Amino acid sequence: MELELGRLDLRYEQLRTRSAARERRLLASLASMGQQTPIVVVRDGERDVVVDGYKRVRALRRLAHDTVIATTWDLGELDALVLERILRASEGASAIEEGWFLLELEKRFGLGREELARRFDRTPSWVSRRLALVRELPTSVQRHVLSGAISAHAAMRYLVPLARANESDCEKMAEAIAPSSPSSRQIGELCATWVAGNAATRELVVRDPGLVLRARAEAGREGDVRKTPVEHLLDDLRVVAAVAHRARGRVRRGALDDATDAERAEVIRACSEALSEVEQLDSRCEGVANAR
Repeated sequence: MELELGRLDLRYEQLRTRSAARERRLLASLASMGQQTPIVVVRDGERDVVVDGYKRVRALRRLAHDTVIATTWDLGELDALVLERILRASEGASAIEEGWFLLELEKRFGLGREELARRFDRTPSWVSRRLALVRELPTSVQRHVLSGAISAHAAMRYLVPLARANESDCEKMAEAIAPSSPSSRQIGELCATWVAGNAATRELVVRDPGLVLRARAEAGREGDVRKTPVEHLLDDLRVVAAVAHRARGRVRRGALDDATDAERAEVIRACSEALSEVEQLDSRCEGVANAR
């Protein structure tokens, strides 16, 4: 059936993290092929509550659609939410997302920890750990996780321990790094620098994380000072060969099979740039060798 987008109840949208890359791929797919999979809703009085399909709803709105194809589960709202979460378990939701979901069920439906554990076939300790996780992470940081600016994995692994040590610094760091959408590795480097540093270093980490990352990268490029320039060059060349081998393997295993035309064009452009750099390197090495 078709439902009007404007009449949907999106009360659980805040329980899902977002990925700009996945949403771009979905938007391109919907633009070229239309909606192939219905969203899932349950009835709550006169409202259609969305249980699954929030990315599709956002994408269709961006494409100026007025309606969405939906299927209705003949279940109560709580049972539908639990079933959908169990069906999505293979996608590997982060502990933070699980914590958000458990906290919502606790608040909205009054479920205790024993009941939550029973419904998900988990232990009460599992429930308690995830609830503690979202309660320890500052709300402002959680908003960055929800928007996709900071990955749930990085927040769980690095920012929660930082929040336990110094909540204010955790909030400052998240605010500083969120605009650049750093990788989990970069967030890990910043937190490691904060833990190992003195008061001045910690202040620098939360005030200018970009500067700290650039300094660490520069130090990394210097490498082991005990090595000769030739040894450093050989290390670099081995890295180039290894990365090219890995990329070739990704292509062979079908990395481009479901890519959009825009993504394929971007890959071709990136390949051309990489090839150009390697050709220039090869030419420079041959020139130096021949000069000898």
